[in-house]
Amino acid sequence: MSQKRMFVIQEHHAKRLHWDFRLEMDGVLKSWAIPKEPPKNIGIKRLAIQVENHPLSYAKFEGQIPKGEYGAGTIKIWDQGEYELFKEDDKKIEFKLIGKKMSGNYVLLKFKKPKDWLFFKLG
Repeated sequence: MSQKRMFVIQEHHAKRLHWDFRLEMDGVLKSWAIPKEPPKNIGIKRLAIQVENHPLSYAKFEGQIPKGEYGAGTIKIWDQGEYELFKEDDKKIEFKLIGKKMSGNYVLLKFKKPKDWLFFKLG
């Protein structure tokens, strides 16, 4: 059994509403921007665009990023909890989320463009 680590999903009201999905990995938060609400049910697939890593402390951030700064807008925590990593390589990350809104087995699967992934629930 693997070690449990934290995850957070932040609802980000910037130029366009999106969700920032973050997994604790290698001492940072690996991060993806998801243009539509994350998939809570089997059969829903979402685009997840990999963005820059964030420090672990960012997992607790809620508030306002001022106008004129990158990502300007309101951020609130949409879900958070722990996850268990099953598999990780350059093309696929398999894990189990244990959160209030998101729970179950999920996959991030590398897609066509270098930073594009598919995010979906397995069960």
